[in-house]
Amino acid sequence: MRKVAVAGVGMTKFGPTDKSLVELFSEAAWEAINDSNIKPADIQALFIGNCLGDFAEGQANIAGFIACELGLSHGTPATRFEGACATASVAVRDAFMWVASGFYDTVLVGGVEKIMHMGTPLATRTFAMATDSRYEEFCGLTFPAVFGMMAHMYSVKYRIPLPALKERMALVAVKNHQNGINNPLAQFRKEITVDTVLNSLMVCDPLQLFDCCPFSDGAAALILTTEEKAKKMVKKPVYILGTGQGSAGSLSRQKDFTVMKSRVASAQQAYAMAGLGPQDIDVCELHDCFTIAEIVASECLGFFKFGTGSQALETGETKIGGRIPINPSGGLKAKGHPIGATGAAQVYEIVKQLRGECGQRQVEGAKTGMTDTLGGDAGTIVNIILRR
Repeated sequence: MRKVAVAGVGMTKFGPTDKSLVELFSEAAWEAINDSNIKPADIQALFIGNCLGDFAEGQANIAGFIACELGLSHGTPATRFEGACATASVAVRDAFMWVASGFYDTVLVGGVEKIMHMGTPLATRTFAMATDSRYEEFCGLTFPAVFGMMAHMYSVKYRIPLPALKERMALVAVKNHQNGINNPLAQFRKEITVDTVLNSLMVCDPLQLFDCCPFSDGAAALILTTEEKAKKMVKKPVYILGTGQGSAGSLSRQKDFTVMKSRVASAQQAYAMAGLGPQDIDVCELHDCFTIAEIVASECLGFFKFGTGSQALETGETKIGGRIPINPSGGLKAKGHPIGATGAAQVYEIVKQLRGECGQRQVEGAKTGMTDTLGGDAGTIVNIILRR
């Protein structure tokens, strides 16, 4: 396989917008194109992630319209991807394989979502479609309930009293909101405290409002190309060293949701391809859709032993400046979670970190980064490892 580089990145501010899906993605795409010092004519294929365009705008077949908006040639293949919240990461992994294989030299990939105008009832219902419709969705299961069960299971399994676990979960929110303050593209840029979390509205026991990430609008885009071309385009190419993707069935078949076998398998694939291990990762953007989700993910990726991820928050190991900084962008919790764009936004942050372009949220000396994107209740998981 050929070495694949991220030559350019682009991202919109996350949060409410009046722009259409096509306009949103085009904004991010043009930034990535300009960042790469290329022209639309250099792009050989478009890979676009979008989950809910058909519900949000009545627009399902969006890829071709985006290609036209960007001025790509009529012969440019444009493909839409869907993998729940891991949608953009699935698209990035697929685009990576096309370039690595030699089929394409330069491609545009990313994701876009517009959810906030849908309102909470419809948005919640459409999100729940990423669970198993046969056994979960039509029984009324939504994702706060899924991760509420995870928190209870974690508490019992590792014998951590629920009040103590809730305080550690609150530290996830506090950390990520603190990081979000220094991210101009984040949806929420306001400091919170543990008391803010613990005194907020109960959503689904034990998850409270500030344990949950928001609905968001936004887009992110990347230009992937060969090592040879990237060196001619930009001064600081960042290389994709390894990728992994895992899958799983409904919760009833997973048995122990605190150890997601699909995530462990996906991460191991990425580590093996990169020839690295958890100890080699300097910075990570992982899927903190709920505060307990960050804790469990940090263990599945091998950063901490199972059952100890919550303790690491108390010692500051996941803060910027800690042993393994997690979600310096603010994560889904503060940066926001436009589900079709999230995976590409994670790669955007890692590329910026490895280039040393993140200002006050910069992880000093970061050379190797990792992304982790969870789709549904572990139905689709993707991991990507990058190095400058």
